Amino acid sequence: MHKSSGTAFVLWLPCLLGVCGLHRFYMGKYVTGTLWLLTFGLLGIGQFIDLFLINGMVRSVNEDDALARAYHAVLRNQAARSQA
Repeated sequence: MHKSSGTAFVLWLPCLLGVCGLHRFYMGKYVTGTLWLLTFGLLGIGQFIDLFLINGMVRSVNEDDALARAYHAVLRNQAARSQA
């Protein structure tokens, strides 16, 4: 599923109220999302750094997703050819 930088930034904002890491959960980074949630974004330092890294993280997640979809399409095509 395609991720949006805008959504990730909106999910970054609750850190201003003490709820950190939601943007990481959105991108499927559950371990670091939990770490951010339990440590208030690594005492705010990690959360602040993420503000500048969100675009790259979203791009990376989207690229990985596109590669996985292409790989599975190739596998489906090979399976269909072997059955024919």
